[in-house]
Amino acid sequence: MFIAIIGTPSSGKNTVLQYLERKHRFKRVKFDSKDKDDQAQRLVNGSKINGNELDKPMNGLSVSSTTTPTPSTPLESPSDCSNLTFTSRNTLLDYITRNWLSNHVTTDLTSFDDIEPFVKRPFFLCVSVDGPLLVRYQRERIRSPTKISLEQFIESHDTLLNGSLPSLPSSSSSLANGSQLSLSHHPQTDFKRSLTLAQISICNNFPTVEALEGYLDELDLVDQERLRPGWDTYFMTLASLASHRSNCMKRRVGALLVRSKRILSTGYNGTPRGTRNCNLGGCRRCNGSARGGEALDECLCLHAEENALLEAGRDRIGDDSVIYCNTCPCLRCSVKIVQCGVREVVYNQSYSMDEASAAVLKEGGVILRQLHMPGQI
Repeated sequence: MFIAIIGTPSSGKNTVLQYLERKHRFKRVKFDSKDKDDQAQRLVNGSKINGNELDKPMNGLSVSSTTTPTPSTPLESPSDCSNLTFTSRNTLLDYITRNWLSNHVTTDLTSFDDIEPFVKRPFFLCVSVDGPLLVRYQRERIRSPTKISLEQFIESHDTLLNGSLPSLPSSSSSLANGSQLSLSHHPQTDFKRSLTLAQISICNNFPTVEALEGYLDELDLVDQERLRPGWDTYFMTLASLASHRSNCMKRRVGALLVRSKRILSTGYNGTPRGTRNCNLGGCRRCNGSARGGEALDECLCLHAEENALLEAGRDRIGDDSVIYCNTCPCLRCSVKIVQCGVREVVYNQSYSMDEASAAVLKEGGVILRQLHMPGQI
């Protein structure tokens, strides 16, 4: 795994990095694109070491360790490297690709162009760290030898997020005649573009390092499902995606019917085919004041689970199918699930009639299991 940590000043990026180094034995890599590739930068690549010299140079990398064992295979990271500093983005990418089985971390990839090539790789995770502005200012005041004013800190923060903003005219001059102030559009800053690549966002408003590290323990950054989702997470994500096709005025629900890890059908809730859509007034109940679980006998909408079952058909469902639902099935859907022979129901969010549904499913011999997606703590 390779983790790049980005974020605002004094948000705690280095604290997160040190946590990964100490707790999970990550190795830090540095990136300095200002150095020239033709400087004396070398890495062991199946070569011998003679004192402080390496027999084979590798452009774009400097190693400060004087004794670096030779890796036995291209997939092994050199052990006991105290500092790996890269001056070429491509060299860093190649090195991490060859050594992806080892854990590495950096805070030196900050621009969009630096991070973007890594996002395509299955071993990469980008983590952004932020925190309340005043909290970060107080941290900056403690750690910085030159005491910066709050106004200066806010100005640098705004410049980082929004670029250089024009000076506002005083109320006694340009705005005295009541004319409106027009600010020109400023393109998105490189920092904002970098933030769009982050897969995990951490808000560090914790008063102590211990409290932050406790949160990181719960967050479990090294969970491999963050890189490649397991089957449960994969299918539940697709069920949640299906829910976005729903136009039901009460709730978006998606379902996915799976057999032997193969998708049989998908479904989302809405009015029957050929009738007016729910969001166009097709279902009086959903467009009225009824709450969740109430007046279901007046509802014209087919539920996501019903649509998935109807699409698959009893013969295709068989006896070992699993249905994934982003919301726990209601009572009427639970009855149909039992009748169709589904073996297991996996759901993410609770619903108002979970107990009644659970009782029917249990009596029908259907396993009911709630799945908490990665990041839900």
